[in-house]
Amino acid sequence: MWSVIKTEKNQFDILKFELKKKLDHRLNFYCPKIKLGKRKNNKVFQKELNLLGDYILCYHPSFANQNTINSLKFTKGLKYFLHGYIQSQSDIKEFILKCKKSEDQNGYLSRYFFEINYESTYKFASGPFVNKIFKIINYQKNRIDIMLGNVKTSITKSEFSFLPV
Repeated sequence: MWSVIKTEKNQFDILKFELKKKLDHRLNFYCPKIKLGKRKNNKVFQKELNLLGDYILCYHPSFANQNTINSLKFTKGLKYFLHGYIQSQSDIKEFILKCKKSEDQNGYLSRYFFEINYESTYKFASGPFVNKIFKIINYQKNRIDIMLGNVKTSITKSEFSFLPV
């Protein structure tokens, strides 16, 4: 059964080690990540970002038992188990499948994970316009017309990564 776990900041590895000690080998973690470009002093640095923030998805068959959850409440690195995960199993599995389908060969989510909406605001995650905010005016198969400030231009879909704001 999949559960949603909130972790302490920067203690994911400690939590993973502690849970593996307390549970058996059937324990499985999933944490979707994206790679972003950050601009600093006219240089672009690649940064890895957890899509779910401090939350991770964790699978173990015994998570269906509330006694198991209660025994793990005070595990080092764990803030809490998110309530309602038992009723949301189909949604969690669907989310994981969607993430896995859009991962690249390095395990990062690709630009095709996010759905593109007209008249929505986005931010560039790669290329020369990193962290610049733009609005989509028109969307075709491989070309996107955008409004970047007061400038109207078009970009090809495969050249740039962008995220919704």
